[in-house]
Amino acid sequence: MSSQLVGDETNDFSLRPKYFDQYIGQTAIKHELKVYIQAAKSRQEALDHVLLYGPPGLGKTTLAIIIANEMQVNLRTTSGPAIERPGDLVALLNELEAGDVLFIDEIHRLPKVVEEVLYSAMEDFYVDIVIGQGPTAHPVHFTLPPFTLIGATTRAGLLSGPLRDRFGIVAHMKFYDQAELTKIVKRTAKLLQTRINDSGAQTIAGRSRGTPRIANRLLKRVRDFAEVQHDQVIDQSTADAALKMLHVDELGLDDTDRQLLKVMIQFYNGGPVGINTLAANIGEEVETLTEMVEPFLLQLGLIKRTPRGRVATFNAYQHLNLPYHKKD
Repeated sequence: MSSQLVGDETNDFSLRPKYFDQYIGQTAIKHELKVYIQAAKSRQEALDHVLLYGPPGLGKTTLAIIIANEMQVNLRTTSGPAIERPGDLVALLNELEAGDVLFIDEIHRLPKVVEEVLYSAMEDFYVDIVIGQGPTAHPVHFTLPPFTLIGATTRAGLLSGPLRDRFGIVAHMKFYDQAELTKIVKRTAKLLQTRINDSGAQTIAGRSRGTPRIANRLLKRVRDFAEVQHDQVIDQSTADAALKMLHVDELGLDDTDRQLLKVMIQFYNGGPVGINTLAANIGEEVETLTEMVEPFLLQLGLIKRTPRGRVATFNAYQHLNLPYHKKD
C-alpha cells in the first residue's frame, strides 16, 4: 500500500496506530466503521464517503490511515486549501484506483468552484471540466473508479448542505477521557522507549485537554525534562515539575487560556463579550480561539456562550482565585 502524507501530520506517523486494534478511544465510531468496512469488503465495493468532524488533534487523520489499511487500499492525502482549482482536484482523482481512499483535511476550506466539481465525483464517479479558454474551450468528461472520500473538518457548520449530504458516514470525534489518554501516554512512552509509571502517565493525561496530540506532545517535553534531570522513570513529581515549567496547570490550561479568562473577568466584568473583541485583546486569531481554545473551556464549564457573547462562569473565577460578584 502506498501513502502520501502532507504537512506536520507526517512528524508523528511512527506513533500513529495503523489498525483498529491499536487505536485507543472513539469506541462508538470504531465499532460503526468496522461494520461498514466489513460490509463493503464482503460486497467488494468501495466504502461509502466518510466525514470526520471535531476539534483538532482527536485522531481524524489517524482514522483515515486506519480505514485505508483496513480496506487494504491506497491512501492519497491533501488539504482543502491545497486544492485551488478544479484541475488540481482532477489530477488527484485521476491517480486513484478502484476502492482507493482520498483524504481531504480541512475540507471546509475547499474553494466553491472545486467543491461543485466534487459533487458528481462523489455521487456518480465522474467529473466534467472545461479545458482551454475562449473559442478553443471545450468540455471534457472524466470517468472515475469508485473511491472513498474521507473529509475532515474542525468546523462542520461551514460545510455547504450539498457537500455534507453526499457523505454516507458522518462521525463526530469527541474529547478523550483521562483513562483513554493514560493508555495513549503509556503506549507512546513504550514506542519512544521511555519509562513511565502509572502516576506519571495519569498526570500527563489529566493535563492534555482531552486530546491525544497534546498528550503526546506533553509526554515528549516531560521526557526531555526527565532525561536532563537524570530521572530513571517519569513519575508524578517529575511530570508535575516539567508541566509547571511549560505553564500547564492542573486543569490543562496554558497561558493563552488563562489570559483569555482574565481579560473576560478583569476587562469586561466576566462578559458577555464577543469573540472578535477577545481575540483583539489577547493578540490571537479568532480561528485559533474558536477551534483550539474555546471548545476546551466550554467542556470544563469555565465559559459559556450566550446570544450576546461569551461569559466567564463561577468556576473560572474560582480557578483563577479571583473574587466573584454575582450579576443581577
